[in-house]
Amino acid sequence: MWTEDSTLADNLENAPETAEAVPSDADIVVIGGGVMGCSVAYHLAKLGGGIKRVLLLERDRLTSGTTWHSAAQVRQLRSAENLTRLIQYSTELYTALEAETGQSTGWLQTGSISIAANPDRLTHIRRQAALSEAFGIPAREITAQEVAETWPLANVSDIIGAIYSPNDGRVNPSDLCAALAKAFRARGGRVYEHTPVTGLKRRGRRLTAVETGKGTIRCETVVLTGGLWSAAIGALTGVKVPLYACEHFYLLTKPVDGVVRHRPTLSDHDGHLYIRDESGGLLLGCFEPRGKPIDVSELPANFAFGLLNEDWDHFEPMMHNGIHRIPALEHAEVRMLVNGPESFTPDGAFLLGPSAEVDNLFLLCGMNSVGVATGGGAGKALAQWILEGGAPMDLTGVDPRRFPPVESDVGFLRERTPEVLGKHYAISFPGHEWKSGRGLCRSPLHSDHLGDGAQFGQRFGWERPLVFGTKVDMTPTFGTAGWHNVVAEEVEAVHTRVALFDQSTFGKIRVAGPDAEVFLQRVCANDMARDPGRVIYTALLDDRGCFQSDLTAQRIAEDEYVLYVNTNSILRDLAWLLNHQHSDQRVEIEDVTEAFCVIGLMGPSSANVLSNACDGANPVADLPYFAHRTFSLNGINVRAARLSYVGEQGWEITVGAADAPPLYQNLRKSGQATGIRPAGLLAQTSMRIEKGFLSFGHDITPDDTPLEAGLAQATKLGKDIDFIGRHALERRLKQSSGRHMVTILLDSGFEANPIGGEPIRINGTIRGRVTSASFGYRVQQPVCLGYLKGDIAELDGAEVEVDIAGQRYPGRAQTAAAFDPKGLRLRATSAVVTA
Repeated sequence: MWTEDSTLADNLENAPETAEAVPSDADIVVIGGGVMGCSVAYHLAKLGGGIKRVLLLERDRLTSGTTWHSAAQVRQLRSAENLTRLIQYSTELYTALEAETGQSTGWLQTGSISIAANPDRLTHIRRQAALSEAFGIPAREITAQEVAETWPLANVSDIIGAIYSPNDGRVNPSDLCAALAKAFRARGGRVYEHTPVTGLKRRGRRLTAVETGKGTIRCETVVLTGGLWSAAIGALTGVKVPLYACEHFYLLTKPVDGVVRHRPTLSDHDGHLYIRDESGGLLLGCFEPRGKPIDVSELPANFAFGLLNEDWDHFEPMMHNGIHRIPALEHAEVRMLVNGPESFTPDGAFLLGPSAEVDNLFLLCGMNSVGVATGGGAGKALAQWILEGGAPMDLTGVDPRRFPPVESDVGFLRERTPEVLGKHYAISFPGHEWKSGRGLCRSPLHSDHLGDGAQFGQRFGWERPLVFGTKVDMTPTFGTAGWHNVVAEEVEAVHTRVALFDQSTFGKIRVAGPDAEVFLQRVCANDMARDPGRVIYTALLDDRGCFQSDLTAQRIAEDEYVLYVNTNSILRDLAWLLNHQHSDQRVEIEDVTEAFCVIGLMGPSSANVLSNACDGANPVADLPYFAHRTFSLNGINVRAARLSYVGEQGWEITVGAADAPPLYQNLRKSGQATGIRPAGLLAQTSMRIEKGFLSFGHDITPDDTPLEAGLAQATKLGKDIDFIGRHALERRLKQSSGRHMVTILLDSGFEANPIGGEPIRINGTIRGRVTSASFGYRVQQPVCLGYLKGDIAELDGAEVEVDIAGQRYPGRAQTAAAFDPKGLRLRATSAVVTA
């Protein structure tokens, strides 16, 4: 591609100089002058009221990286409400900036049309339309004839449905950044172009200064908005930034007869395309099924306002799709094939928030081609996070700490990124699993699972069994899944006999030292002053009284706890604990996840299995619910905790990683007479939803409180003990939000297939959305969890409708769990529980 031999270091050393030197100190330094850098700098100056000295550094000139060549589509709807809100704010800002600065942003509200050429795509866009209504975004279904009336050049012969969204649009990226920078300067901000960053000084978990070719800047906070170069800049101080670049294409034609200006963008995602008018011609952009990765080190040292070489062979299949949809393209004159680099993350969502390794370094990069659309809202959200000391809303889906360090490996990223680009326009089936970059982390029981025919999913880099059975059809679908019957068998085994779950991927954090209890009493919502041998369920709350995480803690000794956290939350939770540790507290906080395995032994015959494994004497037979005990099982030291995430009697057994395989085989052998079998994550998920057990990231998020989630009893509000979030919860107790977590049982049997996110209606009015859903095998009907607005007495027993892709399915809401609402099976003391 490029013949120049260049590196980031060459770029940093050889960038043009300007006469102006940088200040020796500042409050906040923003690195990177694309739309992200300009937006966050503007919002820091605006929201900070001028009390913070903010500098914006750009290695070349503003927008010179990837912003300038963006097609700048602004589609408001995203799968998560808060990400949608970010883009809604962007559209408001892009209109308001012109009035504020006199600088046009080029904003045009043209709308968009999403078309479907197959039934699954139609279901997908109808689900989007239902979400739009729930989020308050105008959208309506239109016919193929209406598409033809709006786009006379389009071939609509194969279109079976479409959704029109009138509030979408486009913007001019260079004008937008000019307006943001102008407004930033007017509020006291300072921009330094031709100022590459050459180093980042660090002391412990904090950066102390930014080094440039024009001098060193001492600062309190650093914001990395370096686009393609963010990973290399982060590496200067040991921070892993999981993003990688791909080539991204769009075609521009000369004027074409019949093109009408400012028509809605035509989204033909079955053809991997978006199409719009541009200067009398057509713009045909694509996210092809498999992208072309490019290493940033291959770019020339002076890469600015640059493009990559045209690749017509790669683009040809997309061109054929374009001609099918717009036949006039076949004879249109080509102006140019734009090929610009764009950075992508391992899951297709961008990075917004603090880094895992450094407390005062914030990231806003890896935008996956939604940078201009998200720029206004993302910049504001990050500015609020920095200025207010916490995220202004639930942003866990884009938090940089959602990735394990292994997913920042260059080899992994180069393999995964082309698949990520190819999924940009994919149908959002439930149960999607990435095919590339697999096998990064394996449980010590992985070989056992392979022998049992496990089908794996990837969670935080770990291979985790979803279901067991070599011939199970794992094809994602909106209908009844191919694994339905096998999961039913696994649930039946747990419910009537006994099954084994590998829960080793859960994070494990050891908190030890003379001040461990005092520390945890402050950062945890529940009472942590329990005796050694007890298990405690607790939340970590922020100052608003909202969840930052939830976990179970096992108190090992007076000065030692082990915290068991969500698989995907380990870095966030570890950072939260470290950030809230006082310097004078004698506490050690250590991630011990990989040192131990956790085997779930679940079901009414679980006590029998333990007795058989211990030669007839069950050492935990008298163990009460939410307690643990350490003992030797045939020479292997284990710690068994009496608790269950599936709603059946059972134990979670912690064992050293090296001892896990022989222990697992011992339990398998000891349970042969009772019909023991392995069970996977899909069975566990179904059973926890039936039991009304909430999952962080789905049912409880940083937008929710224990009061709304029905978990007030898992706090120490009734005791005179202070903790983070207590005062906010006490205020909320006096002013109820009128929002409550409920269980919904649908009446439709196998017909309805809720997957989460669906609007919930009462008397035709949307009153909430589903947070988690599954078929409930023990209650034999679909079960949903979700928040509803209203009085709790009104909601308990209310007749509801769940909107699945435009079709409303009736059901009943209740505050009790769908299965075993009194928890009798969990707390059973006998060895065998009747099914």
